[in-house]
Amino acid sequence: MPRRTAAQLRDDALKIWRAAVDAVDSRRLTAANVSVAGGELRVGDESFALESVRRIIVVGGGKAGAGMAAGLEDALGPKVLDEKQVSGLLNVPADCVTKLRRIELHAARPAGKNEPTAVGVEGTKRILDLVAQAEPDDLVVCLISGGGSALLPAPIEGVSLADKQAVTRFLSAAGADITELNTVRKALSRIKGGGLASACRARRLVALIISDVLGDPLDVIASGPTVPTTTGPADALAILRRFDVDTRAELRPIHAALERLVREGATKPSPKCAVTNLVIGNNAVAVDAAGVVAERLGYSHAMVSATKPEGAAEDVGRHLAAMAVSMQQSAGPDCLISGGEPTVRLAPEGERGKGGRNQQLALAAMQSLLSAGVTSDVVLLSGGTDGEDGPTDAAGAVVDGALLSAFAGRSEALADSLRRNDAYRFFQPQGALLQTGPTHTNVCDVRVVVVNRLRGEA
Repeated sequence: MPRRTAAQLRDDALKIWRAAVDAVDSRRLTAANVSVAGGELRVGDESFALESVRRIIVVGGGKAGAGMAAGLEDALGPKVLDEKQVSGLLNVPADCVTKLRRIELHAARPAGKNEPTAVGVEGTKRILDLVAQAEPDDLVVCLISGGGSALLPAPIEGVSLADKQAVTRFLSAAGADITELNTVRKALSRIKGGGLASACRARRLVALIISDVLGDPLDVIASGPTVPTTTGPADALAILRRFDVDTRAELRPIHAALERLVREGATKPSPKCAVTNLVIGNNAVAVDAAGVVAERLGYSHAMVSATKPEGAAEDVGRHLAAMAVSMQQSAGPDCLISGGEPTVRLAPEGERGKGGRNQQLALAAMQSLLSAGVTSDVVLLSGGTDGEDGPTDAAGAVVDGALLSAFAGRSEALADSLRRNDAYRFFQPQGALLQTGPTHTNVCDVRVVVVNRLRGEA
């Protein structure tokens, strides 16, 4: 293979990453799993005689919600949309709201602010009302995707929205992974942990799910609104106590609420309707598609999609940097595609800058590459498939030879930005941010590393 130019390496890494995102396009995935033919509605492997369905009610939430709702309308077609009085409501980020034919998209939070809001509570109440008012011969279709936990807030009695916001911010900043965070969320919610299914009065509920949780545990994705929870208040309380050792003042109401639930032996009621949950897209699908494009571009590639939480973003970044150095110096793959979702422990608020886990990962990888003396023939890209990375307008960042050369011998700036979680402000003036806008999907993160071998082909 001829040696690739620096521009070609960068362009190839972007093409490979973009292929991963395109493969989990929410509109296309949903339309591919729903069809109408011969008086039958098929949703995945389920089949419904349309003559026995009075209405189709569509609910749900998540970052991929807008695309999923559009894909469902595409698949149902105008005739079914009208005859079955299709209607419904999905909670989505504000920058994903668009006008659809029959399904309403509700702006449940601002763009780039992944936490529950008052307008999200309002939308969630309407969703619970819709399924509670359903008739037995209605069909409820629930569209669920990553980000649904923050977009579908419904605090239990005795817990305020401010309380939920406080515990979400605290656990996220403390480095809790998505499973730990959602265990707490489920215990404090009326809709999560199977709450939506419990409220449903239709005989049948079908959920289409795009997974943003490694390993696809159904009760964790969007905190499992259609899935009976496998955890309870005692599990949530144990997690909170582990992170909040000193019982911070702003979290006392959460401790009190969880302690009360444990004393009462509180459990969520079982659903009265038959529920089918179908995962239609996940991180592995994205990584596989990226591998196809890498091969088409002439790379010998290796792929891995994590199936459990990965640990600190900095450690993952350093590992990828070490793999890049090894690929440059050894025979074998010259492209590594990996998927996962690391965590970031945030600096104290007074010192904290601006960034996200993918930007933090890329900055740590850049630091390691410079420490190894690498200043060319490598591109390392890390991006969130949803187009959002932390509270920023970037999906992630791209480290290439030009950036490495510019900072050779200037490790102080990297170390300070890394310590303060200020990767955004480091990468922005260098033109190294990966900015896509909303992608209408969400299957964790995808990282791409491409290199030129320094010793030629073996």
